[in-house]
Amino acid sequence: MAGKLQQEIHQTKAIRLLEEEAALNIVRTADVLMAAVMDVLKPYQLSATQYNVLRILRGAGNDGASCKEIASRLVARDPDITRLMDRLEQRGLVTRDRGKQDRRVVTHRLTQAGLEMVNELDGPIEAFNRKAMAHMKAEKLRGLIGLLEEVRAGGDN
Repeated sequence: MAGKLQQEIHQTKAIRLLEEEAALNIVRTADVLMAAVMDVLKPYQLSATQYNVLRILRGAGNDGASCKEIASRLVARDPDITRLMDRLEQRGLVTRDRGKQDRRVVTHRLTQAGLEMVNELDGPIEAFNRKAMAHMKAEKLRGLIGLLEEVRAGGDN
């Protein structure tokens, strides 16, 4: 009997390895969640990575953050953080300041418009997360978090 993933992706052949089926389920689940998050962000004309950057900069406060700091804190990697920052700056959501002592250092900060947007998104994103996970009890969610952390830790080897 085919697994649920095989049915979802209309695959008739069995998945050969249990490990492969687990990995494919993680990827499929991430894709389903990301598509739903994109629906929440669409009216704001933001990508999930742009939203993540706005949250990072909100957390950085007045100190701001460099591209390198932002990139290291992203949930999903983005190979072209500079261009992403260009787009956010063009929209008036972030500012850039070059260091006075070292002109190579560029600090990014939220503008008032950027802060207002990320604050406005707190409610819809929280509502999405609650709805997406509403069918799972806290104990199961903690277990899931632990399992996913274990998968990521195994990938570091």
